Amino acid sequence: MQKQIVRVHVALACFFLPMAVLYAITGGLYGLRYTGAHHATDTKLALSAPLPTDLAGLVALADAELRAQGIAAPTGEARVRKSGTSYHLEWSGSTRDIELHPTADASTATFRVKEASAYRRFVQLHKAKGGDLFRYFAAAWMVGLLALVVSGAVMAFTRKPSRNLAIWSTVAGVVVFTALAVVS
Repeated sequence: MQKQIVRVHVALACFFLPMAVLYAITGGLYGLRYTGAHHATDTKLALSAPLPTDLAGLVALADAELRAQGIAAPTGEARVRKSGTSYHLEWSGSTRDIELHPTADASTATFRVKEASAYRRFVQLHKAKGGDLFRYFAAAWMVGLLALVVSGAVMAFTRKPSRNLAIWSTVAGVVVFTALAVVS
């Protein structure tokens, strides 16, 4: 049984190593407020009718402009951001973000395309703003990570030489986690 647990542990660790590196680096730097850069380009859109206020209307207008400019649509979700009486469309993805803002002139709108830097693309993937296949792989990573931790703990607790270390490390981890969660 121990050999099987070790084999599963090794296979999962090696298979998910790239994902672990991605999540560790982007998550750690995101916590330090480094999210990568993007290059923004603004275009003024001439409108034949006032800018819609609903998500479907805004997405349709943004999608038409993206096709006109020959740009692929973002891979993430679109939403309407509201602040007081103001609103705008935000549509984000792993390689680009789109914003559509009303202007003081009801016959124009501002269309912003923000192209992500290479590092920013990895941050966006971490934040589940990539395509469906990557999101499914991230869900598999979540299961794999839990399996790695559980299999490592099982190995540590079932081997007499590492049992005391495993117990004390678990207690220390619970105490530190609880303390930091409470004070944060």
